Amino acid sequence: MASSHSSSPVPQGSSSDVFFKKEVDSTKHIRPVQSLPDVCPKEPTGDASSLCVAPSLVTDQHRWTIYHSKVNLPAALNDPRLAKRESDFFTKTWGLDFVDTEVIPSFYLPQINKEHFTAYQQEISQREKIHERCKNICPPKDTFDRTLLHTHDKSRTDLEQVPKIFTKPDFALDDSLTFNSVLPWSHFNTAGGKGNRDAASSKLLQEKLSHYLDIVEVNIAHQISLRSEAFFHAMTSQHELQDYLKKTSQAVKMLRDKIAQIDNVMCEGSLQILRLALTRNNCVKVYNKLKLMATVHQTQPTVQVLLSTSEFVGALDLIATTQEVLQQELQGIHSFRHLGSQLCELEKLISKMMIAEFSTYSHSDLNRPLEDDCQVLEEERLVSLVFGLLKQRKLNFLEIYGEEIIITAKNIIKQCVINKVSQIEEIDTDVAVKLADQMRMLNFLQWFDLLKDIFSKFTVFLHRVKATLNIIHSVVLSVLDKNQRTRELEISQQKNAAKDNSLDTEVAYLIHEGMFISDAFNEGELAPVAVDTTSQRNASPNSEPCSSDSVSEPECTTDSSSSKEQTSSSATPGGVDIMVSEDMKLTDVELGKLANNIQELLYSASDICHDRAVKFLMARAKDGFLEKLNSIEFITLSRLMETFILDTEQICGRKSMSLLGALQSQANKFVNRFHEERKTKLSLLLDNERWKQADVPAEFQDLVDSISGGKIALPEKKPRTTEGRKPAEVLIVEGQQYAVVGTVLLLIRIILEYCQCVDNIPSVTTDMLTRLSDLLKYFNSRSCQLVLGAGALQVVGLKTITTKNLALASRCLQLIVHYIPVIRAHFEARLPPKQYNMLRHFDHITKDYHDHIAEISAKLVAIMDSLFDKLLSKYEVKAPVPSACFRNICKQMAKMHEAIFDLLPEEQTQMLFLRINASFKLHLKKQLCHLNVINDGGPQNGLVTADVAFYTGNLQALKGLKDLDLNMAEIWEQKR
Repeated sequence: MASSHSSSPVPQGSSSDVFFKKEVDSTKHIRPVQSLPDVCPKEPTGDASSLCVAPSLVTDQHRWTIYHSKVNLPAALNDPRLAKRESDFFTKTWGLDFVDTEVIPSFYLPQINKEHFTAYQQEISQREKIHERCKNICPPKDTFDRTLLHTHDKSRTDLEQVPKIFTKPDFALDDSLTFNSVLPWSHFNTAGGKGNRDAASSKLLQEKLSHYLDIVEVNIAHQISLRSEAFFHAMTSQHELQDYLKKTSQAVKMLRDKIAQIDNVMCEGSLQILRLALTRNNCVKVYNKLKLMATVHQTQPTVQVLLSTSEFVGALDLIATTQEVLQQELQGIHSFRHLGSQLCELEKLISKMMIAEFSTYSHSDLNRPLEDDCQVLEEERLVSLVFGLLKQRKLNFLEIYGEEIIITAKNIIKQCVINKVSQIEEIDTDVAVKLADQMRMLNFLQWFDLLKDIFSKFTVFLHRVKATLNIIHSVVLSVLDKNQRTRELEISQQKNAAKDNSLDTEVAYLIHEGMFISDAFNEGELAPVAVDTTSQRNASPNSEPCSSDSVSEPECTTDSSSSKEQTSSSATPGGVDIMVSEDMKLTDVELGKLANNIQELLYSASDICHDRAVKFLMARAKDGFLEKLNSIEFITLSRLMETFILDTEQICGRKSMSLLGALQSQANKFVNRFHEERKTKLSLLLDNERWKQADVPAEFQDLVDSISGGKIALPEKKPRTTEGRKPAEVLIVEGQQYAVVGTVLLLIRIILEYCQCVDNIPSVTTDMLTRLSDLLKYFNSRSCQLVLGAGALQVVGLKTITTKNLALASRCLQLIVHYIPVIRAHFEARLPPKQYNMLRHFDHITKDYHDHIAEISAKLVAIMDSLFDKLLSKYEVKAPVPSACFRNICKQMAKMHEAIFDLLPEEQTQMLFLRINASFKLHLKKQLCHLNVINDGGPQNGLVTADVAFYTGNLQALKGLKDLDLNMAEIWEQKR
């Protein structure tokens, strides 16, 4: 159809014109309508010569062109698959399921505004003015004449006959409502004998629809006829468009030839150089990768070699480095796809091997002979194991060491018992099969030597544990110190990086012709830097270009930059250097907790030794062995245990309480038995005491003399010095004579034993003070019952309690009272300040003793008082002089003086007789009043005066009583 019409002539432009334009008639003021291109030309136009030289895009470039298109414009616009015609051209062939989404504006397309159309408006404004002027001069023809108007009205009336349902945009017969409206089925029902009428209705419906179709087709044909001129003009324009395409194709061919020549002459060589350089760099990278792969391939054999020499840390470092290289530089290599998992399994195996190795080391270190002088066994091996375990975060290795400590402590006691029992021939192993039964057959000295040996070995054992834990502690502290220094370095680097970033923000990079240009620094600042870098490169021996076998610096490393380990060195207490790597992934909290656990393990080791010692003691104490020890044996045992407690406290830095508690428990039992034995002994002595003055052996005098300095201590026995010395009648204490009974002498020794026990066992001071107070109270109360209460009459069988017995008991109590302040000072020096309130017991005891002494004095006065009352009640004033009553009184006073003068001091004797003399005055005055004898100068007055003079003479004749006298003025009562 395009070939049947001649094309309009096309004027030839100049040779320099690239685009061809249609000639415009200068006489016309409007632009002609341009023809539309033929998208599917059926045959080419033009001469044959021009067709021969036309470029073939398909054969020349072998790529897709517009000639490959198989879909024409009508096919694109009339898709039979669509139910309705879409408004968008680009979605016509995308199917019914296409979802229209909002297209994000492109960042590469500029935003179009009114300013972009300013040039066009300026260019077209003149033409628009001409067009408006032409419209005013030549108005458009009235194409709508009456015929056309009538035709248009007629077609419009015809179209109104078509129902509106057919013109709806959503018209679809698959809709049941639409289908029923177009084809009403009620007209096709044949039931009820209405077949002829239904057939007529169907025919009428068919004719109606056909009529509607005819109306629509007539209107479509009418509309096409109105636009026929445009259709014919478009078809005639296709030939012109083909000429345009021919010229364009020739221009494109020439441009491509020029570009090919430029490519061959100017670009191909340079690009080849770049390609070769890139190939060379790729080859170098491949070579480096192959070398790195070869190194990684040797990882497993190298790890095996390191493990054979127990180099666990080196093996772990190699595995960590290899894993890092696999993740960063060899990621995605197929041949190494299983190596990472194999290394992980190998790392787990190494962790198990290190734990087993540490367990073996702990066993060999703790179970080696304790006589060995070496404190730490294979210190370098221990440091390596600890580093490996820390690197793997296996922080439970201290539990393994703690379990080994428990086992070793048991074995130490067991071995010591076996060695000691094997040395004793008296032990029959057939009778006592168990080791504990054999141990119980040892006497005190043998058992004491065994316990001493156990304590000494425990001390060596704790020294060894402390030395090993110090090595572990130093390793942990070195790692902690390294972490802190690394953190400080990172902080400083971050500060420096922040400064660099503040400078980098001032630099701007522009992209221009494939190059980066910096506008931040001026040339004066960049020039010195360039000179420096150039000089450094020239001075560097590695600045020469690398050959095919050489490796550039950033690419030739077999280890990644992050896996390079920086180490810091420190030393253990044994002098072994510690190299701390940076790949320790332990936090400061974990390391601090581990350091505390190490110290707690040392405390635990001390507690374990004490617990085992307590069990050993309890095993021996099952048969009451410890409770049967005498004072010297128990004190010796107590001192040994206290020494061991102090030694372990010095080693470990903390006092263990288990053995101390056991010692305190045994000490309490010892104190109870000690007190009961002495109280029983004192009770027996008091029950057998006849309250007669006893001779004082020389050893007791020496015992008292040893206390004279204020220090209470039992003197050493010197049998040779005491054999030639005779017992003394009295006990001399600080120049005073004390006539005492034998029980008091033994009581003083018992008191000294209490005080000596406090010196030997300081932990029982409070208990001993309580027990001693109880003992002193018991002596006071029991002696009061026996003497004042006359209990000795039934217990001992005394006939009567004489004044001599009373005076002797009083003097014994005075001796005890004399030593109470000394005893108080002794206990006060050994009591803690918080327990000073317990000293009040001595104040109560002193008061009780003074009350008892006062009661004895009152008893002596009461004896004489009853005697005076009995004798003076029979007194009669008559001759002879002196009277018999006064003779008897003087006789009894002389006996009284004779009984107490040698027992009591002179001052106490004088005070006692003053009280007796006052009692005599009272009774004499009473009797004289009863006899109605007054001081009248009569015979009775003379007789009384003579008797009183006789009494006074005899009283003053007694030793120490010269100042005693009777004042007669107080005796006579004047009658008014």
